[in-house]
Amino acid sequence: MKKRIIAATLISVLAMGLTACSSGNGSEESQGGDSAKEFSIGICNYVDDASLNQIVDNIESRLKEIEEEEGVTINVSYDNCNADANVLNQIIANFEADKVDLMVAVATPVAMAMQGATEESQTPVVFAAVSDPVGAGIVESMEVPGGNITGRSDALDTVAIMDLIFTADPEVDSIGLLYDVGQDASTAAIAAAKEYLDNKNVSYKEYTGTNVDEVILAAGAAIADGVDAIFTPSDNTIMTAELSIYEDLAAAGIPHYAGADSFALNGAFLGYGVDYANLGRETANVIADVLINGVDPAECKVKTFDNGTATINTETCEKLGLSYDEIAELLAPLCTQVQSITTAESFE
Repeated sequence: MKKRIIAATLISVLAMGLTACSSGNGSEESQGGDSAKEFSIGICNYVDDASLNQIVDNIESRLKEIEEEEGVTINVSYDNCNADANVLNQIIANFEADKVDLMVAVATPVAMAMQGATEESQTPVVFAAVSDPVGAGIVESMEVPGGNITGRSDALDTVAIMDLIFTADPEVDSIGLLYDVGQDASTAAIAAAKEYLDNKNVSYKEYTGTNVDEVILAAGAAIADGVDAIFTPSDNTIMTAELSIYEDLAAAGIPHYAGADSFALNGAFLGYGVDYANLGRETANVIADVLINGVDPAECKVKTFDNGTATINTETCEKLGLSYDEIAELLAPLCTQVQSITTAESFE
């Protein structure tokens, strides 16, 4: 399994006078009369995709800054289960065997697995990119999570993104809903999309897949049916397959609207949602609060983020016969920001 260890940086005694709080495994090392706290955490990523990788990268970079700021050492073990439940359970078991002070779950399936695995040990868990933590049963409420788990949510404002679809093209009369039925992150967003479309008396059809090959077939079916546009929530399965479907969708004249900027990075017409780099940094701050400041996860509010950024792929825009400048001007009143991007496999 892939392991990355964040380099230890020991500065001095804790200048801020903070009291560390962990599951009892944090250690103090004495050096010439000075002491510094050392912690170990385990991060598990659900799948290798642009959004989730961006979160992990920013968690790690922010933790390095926190080491410098607080004079602590945070040893990080990182692994990726690649959407394999057996691998995921083994990674978590390894973290437990290593007696890490805290686990970090990137995406809903990882958070759910860590929640179940730590019921006895009560090892603190901090999650990132869980779209519906209450609906998934991970926390009791956003205000008071309860239990040993808290984090940062990438909840999608589905109504806002549906408004973008009909602002860009008021003549849309059929929508394809492309998602993975096994992704808990998609459940609430797809339900909200259906309600929105029912209220507008606009027809829609669901197209689903649980892996890249199935998503390619589902996208092909949507093309054959001649839908006017496709909507996808912040669904990791579709995100993983985006590079395999975006060219066919664009060639068919079908704009793909999705719930993260990483979809647009990988070729979709428009991604709308949270800033995943910021989400990663904020997740690292929660990790520090729990480890260093002694914050109880049960009482640490789950935070959501502004969903106001629309990211448009200019290359796909051109293939669809649209003007980026005109579309950006049209959508600007509905967004806090409209930005452009070109197709790539990962953020730089």
